Amino acid sequence: MFGRRTGPAGAAASPPPPAPVAAKPAPKPAAKPAAKPKAKPAAPLRVAKPAEPAQENVQAVEIGGRSDQYFQTKTTIFNALIDTIDLSQLAQLDTESAAEEIRDIVNEIISIKNVQMSIAEQESLLQDICNDVLGYGPLEPLLARDDIADIMVNGASHVFIEVGGKIQLTNVRFRDNAQLMNICQRIVSQVGRRVDEASPICDARLPDGSRVNVIAPPLAIDGAALTIRKFKKDKLTIQDLVNFSSISPEGAKVLEIVGHCRINTLISGGTGSGKTTLLNCMTGFIEQDERIITCEDAAELQLQQPHVVRLETRPPNLEGQGEVTMRDLVKNCLRMRPERIIVGEVRGPEAFDLLQAMNTGHDGSMGTLHANSPREALQRIESMITMGGYNLPSKTIREMIVGSIDVVIQAARLRDGSRRITHVTEVLGTEGDTIITQDLFIYDMEGEDDTGAIVGRHKSTGIARPAFWDRARYYGKEAELAGALDAASE
Repeated sequence: MFGRRTGPAGAAASPPPPAPVAAKPAPKPAAKPAAKPKAKPAAPLRVAKPAEPAQENVQAVEIGGRSDQYFQTKTTIFNALIDTIDLSQLAQLDTESAAEEIRDIVNEIISIKNVQMSIAEQESLLQDICNDVLGYGPLEPLLARDDIADIMVNGASHVFIEVGGKIQLTNVRFRDNAQLMNICQRIVSQVGRRVDEASPICDARLPDGSRVNVIAPPLAIDGAALTIRKFKKDKLTIQDLVNFSSISPEGAKVLEIVGHCRINTLISGGTGSGKTTLLNCMTGFIEQDERIITCEDAAELQLQQPHVVRLETRPPNLEGQGEVTMRDLVKNCLRMRPERIIVGEVRGPEAFDLLQAMNTGHDGSMGTLHANSPREALQRIESMITMGGYNLPSKTIREMIVGSIDVVIQAARLRDGSRRITHVTEVLGTEGDTIITQDLFIYDMEGEDDTGAIVGRHKSTGIARPAFWDRARYYGKEAELAGALDAASE
């Protein structure tokens, strides 16, 4: 059969069948060393065993009902498959033909080894091995679930997921660190990047836009650490945020007017607070005839408008040449006749170029920033410009910030795992050396319910006519803005 090695399959698959069964008692002795923390030798300190006792209290989430014996059987059959198949010829086939070829050979190996499995287990095994050879291996069932927000792989044996804002341990695991590293390389190579000992840190993305970060040995001591920030298959809208209580209906209406009326917006928040999701929602209010240019480290934004140019940074090559930074992209896109510039994340000297773009006719530009409050976000912008080597007085930088940024939207992830928009804040001007801001909406936490979920509400601060009122009137939205602010103040 095409794709096999010239040698007979039986010779490669001849080890006796007891191998998977004989290995079954292995997990029982493995559980006992974890119960030895009373003796104080150096063993528990040397080996990272704290995870074992923790599992007594935190049960691993079952993904696919895989047992230890299943993993051992799968490893034996996979090794026999690798000895049997010719990977160079398999690479010439399309994905469907290659999967059929692999399934035929695995069925033959199962028959030769006389492995006792149910039909459901055999089908699961066939699918898992196809995923190992052609896809993302054990990650495939996790990537298929839309309720998982993050996948965190800490070496081959520990895979965590975030569901509903809470991190959970799963029973998913890789054969070894070599398989994990192979899948990491498969992911990053799809976007023209690499991860190895010479370049052990890499940012990449999956075809659906999900963000990927890999840090490999020798920097990651216990095996490669892979983190995937998943995107939902269905793009969230501002109405979804209202349904999740992330923002009130009146606050959502104000955000819609901010997005439509081309008001320069900065979205700030901590890690995992939903900044990119909120930015995606805000871009939904951009008119269809506007030319939009996005600049990102790894392309994540999912804009639905027809006229979008997506730009992505590039790391240096092996010789340290060819790097394209975010600042290079922002400076270049000013020459591309944009109407709006959207920067995925502002984290360096490109802040200066973004402010210049906002000041030179590119109204409605947006960006995200790591900060814990609107005022801190403005201070961080000032710090980034200063670190970029610009020899400008602080007062000049602050005046530039005030002249460029109109609204700061603060997102936060609360301690119960929920995400809320906690502030919608206007930037008014300067008074001496201080930037003056005013809050339009704030989220007031009132406590928590019996389940531990935080209870609160979004409320207006009573501002009847915000500073961007004239802008809203220019676009014919002043009546809607007044209605939203009046409804919120009741």
